Amino acid sequence: MAEPTVRVSGIVLASLMFHHVTGDSDVEGLILGESRFEEQVTISDSQADHIHIKETYNIQKHIACHSLNIFYNSVGAVDVDSIKKLLADNKQESVIGWYRQRRNTEQLMTFREKMVHENLKSALANPHMVFMLLTQTKLTPPGSTHRTEYAAFISRSRHFMNIPVLVNNLGLLEQLAYWKVPASCSAAGYNLTMKKHGSKFFSSNGLLREVNEVNKMNDSLQAELQKACRDVEESERLVETLQAEVSALRKRVRERKRNGAAEVAAESPPEQTDNLLLHQAVRALFACSPQFHTQTLTLAAFPVAGVCCCSPEQDDSTAAMNAQETPSLLDSCSTNCRKRRKETPPRRERKRRKSTS
Repeated sequence: MAEPTVRVSGIVLASLMFHHVTGDSDVEGLILGESRFEEQVTISDSQADHIHIKETYNIQKHIACHSLNIFYNSVGAVDVDSIKKLLADNKQESVIGWYRQRRNTEQLMTFREKMVHENLKSALANPHMVFMLLTQTKLTPPGSTHRTEYAAFISRSRHFMNIPVLVNNLGLLEQLAYWKVPASCSAAGYNLTMKKHGSKFFSSNGLLREVNEVNKMNDSLQAELQKACRDVEESERLVETLQAEVSALRKRVRERKRNGAAEVAAESPPEQTDNLLLHQAVRALFACSPQFHTQTLTLAAFPVAGVCCCSPEQDDSTAAMNAQETPSLLDSCSTNCRKRRKETPPRRERKRRKSTS
């Protein structure tokens, strides 16, 4: 709930001060007007809607008592008949509170004033009552300059709180806002004129027709804005759901890829350590080479000419058995065989015998 405020026109406030200054003693009386409770809805980015109640007390008129303690006694008990006599032609429902004017005192309610206020609320069956306090002090010793202060109080569960007082013609109204305070004049001629011409400008609720149209347009805009907010909220929730589904699908795809790679690795045969193509090429090129054949040697380690223990079947078996040997062993074997072939003494003996004959 918003902070309650009291609105009073400058004419009414000046009249209250005038009664206070011209009187010889303290002054008190009743306050007439109306109290309004308006529900305001504020829409912001952080919150969809914020509802608060605006409580306003409009002071339109005051009735001064001829003396003190007229409508209550010394213990604070309120007399309803005395209040009706003070009101005269005014309605009892128009009473929204009472006021008190004191001199050279602080702006604090006394215990009796609190009791009178609570009893007045019970007697008039109005829980929303305002107490207005005006205090006057002298600023100069001769009394030519005075200072008048005013404050308003309301009670909530017997707890009195000070509320601000706004003078309508001493400050600017809120921007882009309409003044909904009713007129304070209640003369018969004014009422007759308003009834005669008011239907042309005012609607049944007392507001200008243009104001009603603007309020209707504002209500429709607020409804459209709330609808757009709900649509945006639903779309954002849908986007969040889709993002969650996409992330779940991506996770499943990654798991499937991992499982497929593991299955392929398990089904693939192990890599061969031997180079079969190289072995086949060596057997094809050097199968008939004498370096790869077994030979019969003499006691002096010379090969026996024309004798070869290697047959084609043995050659294939020997090649298969020697397929696992490295090229370095083949090269060393070939070099040794070449050296041994160069040393052939029997051929030299044959050449010598031919030369002697």
